[in-house]
Parts: sequence; C-alpha cells; structure tokens
Amino acid sequence: MTAVVDDELWSAIGDPIRRTMIDLLLSDGPGTATSLSRRLPVTRQAVSKHLAVLDRVGLIHAEPAGRERHYQVDEAQLARAVAQLSAVGSTWDARLRRIKRIAEAIECTRTNDEGD
Repeated sequence: MTAVVDDELWSAIGDPIRRTMIDLLLSDGPGTATSLSRRLPVTRQAVSKHLAVLDRVGLIHAEPAGRERHYQVDEAQLARAVAQLSAVGSTWDARLRRIKRIAEAIECTRTNDEGD
C-alpha cells in the first residue's frame, strides 16, 4: 500500500512562504504579486517567483488584469494535494501500527524469556 505522491507538487507546497500565499489567496480571494508582497516578509520579485512555482504545478492560475495578473487557487489541484497527503498519512499510520506490533511482540518474547 504505497501512496502515489507528486514530488513537484509537494516540493512547491513544502515552502512556508508558498503555503502562506495559498492561505492568503484562499482567505482573501484572488490577489496580485503586489498585494501579496504587502502581506509577506519577502520582496515583490520573490513573490513573483513563488507564484511562478505554484502556477507551474497547477495550484494557482492567473488571469491578466491590465498590467497585473490576478492569481487564485485552483481548488481541484488543491483537493488533489490534500488527497495525496491523506493517502501518505494513511500509509504511515499503517507502517507505524506494524512497527508497534513488532515491538510489542519483541517485548513479549523478552518478558517470556526472562520469566523462564
């Protein structure tokens, strides 16, 4: 049972600034590089680069509006990312349950061996 993970998607989401950008776009609606840079501890140029990464993996998309581009979250791609995270979490939960059973079996064997 192995979860299929889009490494490029998770690399994009792995950056805290990009996660904050997604949060801002979800809570405030579409935004521009300029409007986002006012709320983040990075320059507008850095925001633009982060937006390009998010756009490349499909987490956001942009619509031209005059000299600016308005970015918004692609909810279908975000749902895909959430599903992947859930699958990875389930996989690790199962692994940890197996490790716990093995550790308990080892402990039980030791206890029985000491009691003999």
